[in-house]
Amino acid sequence: VYPGSFYGTLQSEIEKIWRAGRHVIFDVDVEGGLKLKERFPDRSLAIFVKVPDIETLEARLRSRNTESEETLARRLQKAGREMGYEDKFDVVVVNNNLQDAITRSRELVADFLNS
Repeated sequence: VYPGSFYGTLQSEIEKIWRAGRHVIFDVDVEGGLKLKERFPDRSLAIFVKVPDIETLEARLRSRNTESEETLARRLQKAGREMGYEDKFDVVVVNNNLQDAITRSRELVADFLNS
């Protein structure tokens, strides 16, 4: 995903956690999410968390004052590309309101784990 950088979790570590009766949660970009879903189709729930629109994302990022114009432009461009992948995920949660998005995500995970 990022040129020259390699990230990942060993499958053996995931299986070790599962053997212990625990669950694994990943916070990854769309490519990572799709790879995990491909690797573990029956043991995973892929949730696409999105902003309502790019303008909202830009406003949120600008309000944080943590981005240069260059990094802001890169992030917005990447987010625009990633939004095109939402239909490949099991479910989409729109983050209009953080607390609502958290509540909805918890409900989805609980339903998945109880099914």
